[in-house]
Amino acid sequence: MLKINFGIPTLIEASSLEECVKLCTELGLDFIELNMNMPQYQLPKIDVDYFKNIADKYSIYYTIHLDENLNVSDFNPYVAEAYTKTVADTIEIAKQLGVRVVNMHMARGVYFTLPDRKVYLFSEYREQYLKSIVLFRNMCEVAIGDDDIKICIENCDGYEDFQKEAIEILLESNAFALTFDIGHNYSIGEADEEFVMKHKDRLHHVHLHDAKGKKNHLALGAGETDIMKYINLAKEQNCRVVLETNTIDGLKRSVEWLNKKI
Repeated sequence: MLKINFGIPTLIEASSLEECVKLCTELGLDFIELNMNMPQYQLPKIDVDYFKNIADKYSIYYTIHLDENLNVSDFNPYVAEAYTKTVADTIEIAKQLGVRVVNMHMARGVYFTLPDRKVYLFSEYREQYLKSIVLFRNMCEVAIGDDDIKICIENCDGYEDFQKEAIEILLESNAFALTFDIGHNYSIGEADEEFVMKHKDRLHHVHLHDAKGKKNHLALGAGETDIMKYINLAKEQNCRVVLETNTIDGLKRSVEWLNKKI
């Protein structure tokens, strides 16, 4: 069915790793994106030998989605250090599991609401913010070394200018690439598309789900998104694609839709 490698996210409905992997193989897909927001995928819970055995048993592989709260630029140095260490330790786990993609969000941080606008502290204290981004980039380069691992930055609710500047600093390193979340991009009027396409050569990973208005994570074909446009983009850029519908029913309907279209 698929020339692209397609995968599934870890699901609330399939709470154990093996349940999730069984579903992946039943659907004829290739990989699982381990979501580190969930308690069972926290670093101390990842038994490398067990995870490798499950992957080998079912002939799948893993990508990793870092905690969405991750904020390596927090102005509290103790908080920033904890998140930075989390990424460094995740890179080490990725090496052991043969993971090639570590997905992350860019934190917007705290904002102050003024009478006429929001002021993001990362924008107001931009020099300090961007210095932290350079330090984070350099740490990741050293931690990854010669391994073929990409830390892929995912769009979500529309990038602020200071986030775009930070991402461009990260993309100066070959350790970093982009994830394009299709449904979220649609729901904000495709506001992130211009920035992603400006760096299309660094696009490495796709989160694919349909959307209708502001409603996201729909099964493919259940919304208004031009899904084939983005599948063709993924093919062109040799991206892995996560079918990010978040329910078993949505995944099954998405695979049925793909079988008819590809």
